[in-house]
Order: sequence, then C-alpha cells, then structure tokens
Amino acid sequence: MLQEAREASERFAQEGNVTVSSERLWRIEPMPFNDQLIEFCDAAIRETCGKSHRLPSGPLHDAAEMARAGVPTVMMFVQSLHGISHNKIEDTKEEHLELAVQAFDRLAAKTIEWIADR
Repeated sequence: MLQEAREASERFAQEGNVTVSSERLWRIEPMPFNDQLIEFCDAAIRETCGKSHRLPSGPLHDAAEMARAGVPTVMMFVQSLHGISHNKIEDTKEEHLELAVQAFDRLAAKTIEWIADR
C-alpha cells in the first residue's frame, strides 16, 4: 500500500506540475488481537446478520494498546455510509446501529461466559 500511495502521489504531482516527497516519521508495529475473542466477534456478527467481514486494523486504536498491555482484546466495526470514518461527515444507518448493538450484546455474552468458565 505504501508503494502504491507513493506512486499515486508522484503521478498526481506530475499531473499538477508540483513536486512531492515522503519520509517515515513514525512506525508502530501491528498488535494482534485475541484469537478467541476474534472468533466470538465473528460468530456474534454472523448470528446477528448472517455475514461477517474480517478487517485488519491499524495500530493506533486504543484497543491495540489494551492488547499490547496484555488485556484480551478485539474490535468490532460498524458499517459507515460511503466507507467514511474518523471524519465529521461520518454517518451510519440506524438499522446498522441496531444490528451493531445486537452483535455487541452477543459478543459480550460470549465473552462473559468464556471468562466465567476460565
């Protein structure tokens, strides 16, 4: 992706008759989430709406720092309109929010049962 971004920026710069440069400012290693919680999350989503999409997540989420601290962690994403997130125009359909609450509830129930059995 980085190479594709560099190539695109160079192409746009050439089209705009400007220069572009890049340099690495910062890097954080990705942090894997808990495999069992990932399975619970996937199951909760499938049980709620029949289909789950697994997405990688970048290392800057608070959840990644929780995982780095040794806390079993997973993230569940809710669909945003037009794929826009972390922006003032981010929006989600009400029915998707309702499904998300149901899926979060199922994930919480599975997690509570898992913890109780440990």
